[in-house]
Amino acid sequence: MLGRELRLLCWRACTLRLLVLCLAFFLCTHLVAELRRKPWPQDDLLLHVQPREPGIFVEHNRRIEVPSRRQVIYVRRSNKGGRQGGNPNVPQRRDTLKPVRWHIDLQPWAGPSHSLEEEATRFLKYISKPQIECSRLVTNGLMEKSEVSGKPWTICLDPKFSLAYQIRSKQCRIYSLGLGEDDSIFEVNMAAGGCEVHRFDPSIGAAHIHEGERLWHHRLSVDWRDPNPAIATHRLHRNTKRLGAILNEFGHWKIDILKADMESAEWKILENIILEGIVEQIGQLVVEIHLHWPGFEVGGNDSTVVRFWYSLFKELERKDFRLFFTYKDLSKPQVFLKKEAFNASSCYILSWVNTRWS
Repeated sequence: MLGRELRLLCWRACTLRLLVLCLAFFLCTHLVAELRRKPWPQDDLLLHVQPREPGIFVEHNRRIEVPSRRQVIYVRRSNKGGRQGGNPNVPQRRDTLKPVRWHIDLQPWAGPSHSLEEEATRFLKYISKPQIECSRLVTNGLMEKSEVSGKPWTICLDPKFSLAYQIRSKQCRIYSLGLGEDDSIFEVNMAAGGCEVHRFDPSIGAAHIHEGERLWHHRLSVDWRDPNPAIATHRLHRNTKRLGAILNEFGHWKIDILKADMESAEWKILENIILEGIVEQIGQLVVEIHLHWPGFEVGGNDSTVVRFWYSLFKELERKDFRLFFTYKDLSKPQVFLKKEAFNASSCYILSWVNTRWS
């Protein structure tokens, strides 16, 4: 009888211990679940000390790029320390929230037959007549006594446009895009007149050359696409970048004058700056166009090519650019898409002004 009672007592003790262990396990599981759901203050602090790439700041989950020490920065400033050409209290940066465009809007065909003659007639008429009158045309720079020699790179200093004021206050910025050209009269004269001039030429020896007080030469070629990552970065003589990437790297917001002589690459570069919205940051555009062949990566038959050219210029017009100067180069072959036709030259220089520029 006594043995039976002892066995019953042991069974009750074991049962009680098992219940206590189950209760403890349940409480621990519940506590762990609660701790995982509860935010800890340290978590917020860890967001600010996570490793990040050089030149990148994290602020409220937003990435802001800043120039690194290796980047060449030329930022124009007013006498009060603000950036040139606008309110110093307004951030001078491009709107990164603009919708991405992948292609330009093609204009309707010039005629029902979609022929080259119809397209060429419309295009040549468009580039042969200025759309706006400029009361003061200046060719090849600001030196009053300079002779007009070489190509007539022409800008408009009409007082109704802000460029004249920017130049008088020595707060103008010029980008000159070229491919090893020897003609630098325009750049030298504009720098001597007080403008900050950046000349991009992939053929120069050094990465950056500072000539005088206001003229910089950069061993860069402006392209319409990002460089091929397979090409070694140390091959600086072939360094190419999009214009938007160069603006970000140099810390620039506006270009008062963009001059381009890109030997048939101008069509795709122009398309790129239109699609990326860079063209809205340009005050005047002076471009040499080449018509003897379609240009780099411009596809389609001849009629399609000319329609594409015309559509690019209509895109400029939609952005409030107006043609104020046109020059037909009679010293070049009189060829249009490999044909001696339409009384056209293979080379023209065209100048536009952004009528909303400030």
